[in-house]
Amino acid sequence: MSNTNRSGIIRDSRHAMLGGVCAGIANRMGWSHNGTRVGYVLVSIISAAFPGLLVYLILWLVLPTD
Repeated sequence: MSNTNRSGIIRDSRHAMLGGVCAGIANRMGWSHNGTRVGYVLVSIISAAFPGLLVYLILWLVLPTD
């Protein structure tokens, strides 16, 4: 199946820094890759209710790669 026919978030290995999760989210939403990474880290640090590292690891395992 072609990536253009997929809906949803796909890990982006071309723009990945770690697992490509933030790059995949940025691609899906049309956002900047670096801005998404910075935002994810800030939300993870500021919010005690958002376990950023755990969510990232789960998404890394669950999301398909391109």
